[in-house]
Amino acid sequence: MSIWARISEALAALTSGEGLGAVFDKLRKPPEQTVGFAIAVIALGAKMAKADGLVTRNEVTAFREVFQIPQADEKSAARVFNLAREDVAGFEDYAARISAMFGAGNEVLADLLDGLFHIAVADGTYHPKEDIFLERVAEIFGIAHRDFAALRARHAPNAKPDPYAVLGVDSSMSLEDIRSAWRQLVKDNHPDRMIARGVPEEAVQMAENRLIAINEAWDEIEAHHGT
Repeated sequence: MSIWARISEALAALTSGEGLGAVFDKLRKPPEQTVGFAIAVIALGAKMAKADGLVTRNEVTAFREVFQIPQADEKSAARVFNLAREDVAGFEDYAARISAMFGAGNEVLADLLDGLFHIAVADGTYHPKEDIFLERVAEIFGIAHRDFAALRARHAPNAKPDPYAVLGVDSSMSLEDIRSAWRQLVKDNHPDRMIARGVPEEAVQMAENRLIAINEAWDEIEAHHGT
């Protein structure tokens, strides 16, 4: 059964009048957390669209880059998006339920935030209201400010990212310490590792994009230390 078919099953509970929050509450344990991850990205993506007041075609395309959605399953994804957009619950309530689902500080929550960043900057801009939205979500998720800053540095449009910020290291650190941090990031962000911790296979492109940014940052730092 595809993840989108499982999402349809999860949403079936809504016919009895339950909201998306109740669906999150029912998806706390593996393997259904992968379904919860997908629903969370769609739902928070819909809430984030309200942050700058506009859903662009680029943002829709970016979502498709985070998740590979077969045409036959588009209705399930669209239903989640529309439910979240119309739900009276605020994004903070959604974020709190998602944090409770995985546990504050869980690596999966950083993966989820990464996907939201990818969608936020897809139109070539990073709106101040989107920054406020994502920083607040990070706080609720229990993600350290340094880790949030690293995500922001990696995704910020129209500016060359600071390689030290991307790796979450300080320029005063030794090259060996930075190398160790880079190796750990590569290990932590391997697609197989992400899938093992609850990120759906449909979202592996996100991991591949993250590894490219991490490796480019290391290459730049290594080259700089060699001069």
